[in-house]
Amino acid sequence: MPELPEVETVIAGLKPQITGAKLVSVSNSGKNLRYPLPNFSILLQQHIQSVERRAKYLLFHFENGQTLIWHLGMTGQFHVLAQHQAKTKHEHVTLAFTDGNTLRYRDTRRFGYAGLCRTNDLDQHPWFAKLGVEPLLDDFSDDYLQNILKTRKTSIKQAIMDNHVVVGVGNIYASESLFRAGINPTQVANSLKPKQYALLVQHIKTVLAEAIEAGGSTISDFVKADGKPGYFAHSFQVYGRDKQPCLVCKKPIEKIVLGGRASFFCPHCQPFK
Repeated sequence: MPELPEVETVIAGLKPQITGAKLVSVSNSGKNLRYPLPNFSILLQQHIQSVERRAKYLLFHFENGQTLIWHLGMTGQFHVLAQHQAKTKHEHVTLAFTDGNTLRYRDTRRFGYAGLCRTNDLDQHPWFAKLGVEPLLDDFSDDYLQNILKTRKTSIKQAIMDNHVVVGVGNIYASESLFRAGINPTQVANSLKPKQYALLVQHIKTVLAEAIEAGGSTISDFVKADGKPGYFAHSFQVYGRDKQPCLVCKKPIEKIVLGGRASFFCPHCQPFK
């Protein structure tokens, strides 16, 4: 599933191509995504003012004060193509603009979904109302993390993957951040020392920033808006490296399951402290 760096990468590719574009028509395949598609008519003849991200959602802000919200699900992809280019398999929504371009949404498994909301009401929308802070902003600090986890008895890995705590730290980036911070993923969330919270916040920010710079990770069907893969997977130090030697100490990487998700770590470099 595309995570925060992947969504940020998609947005970076879309911004220069569709910002300022005027929407003239919307067509679809007749198949619903995870939820029924919204009524796009309120967006017709409106310009896209900006494209942003909140958590794993893409936000298309229109000049009439409406925002089109989109989640990519497991296999969703956006591509900007000329109107004359033929439709391809699994292409479910096409937004056409006056400049002759179209924004095409493809989704093999149709787990993605879209919605509409007044831009000024986004914080109260059910999809956003209970979300935690953005990890790349100053609001996400060691003091914040220590305070919000002070009563949490779950594992630290599950805690930082909880979108009510902090958004966008998916399975890959949680594993990589914990490794860099030297924290065992099974350690109880409220048992970390102040220095560990500080290290973890620092490495979450660094790992996500590096992943964005690399264009995300090519996992399953993820590609950038230009159709090219992301390259952060080449930097994985523990994720997906079960039984392979640790790049630091050469001891074998271990794989366990936490909260139903595969977790990779080095017992030697990530001991309990």
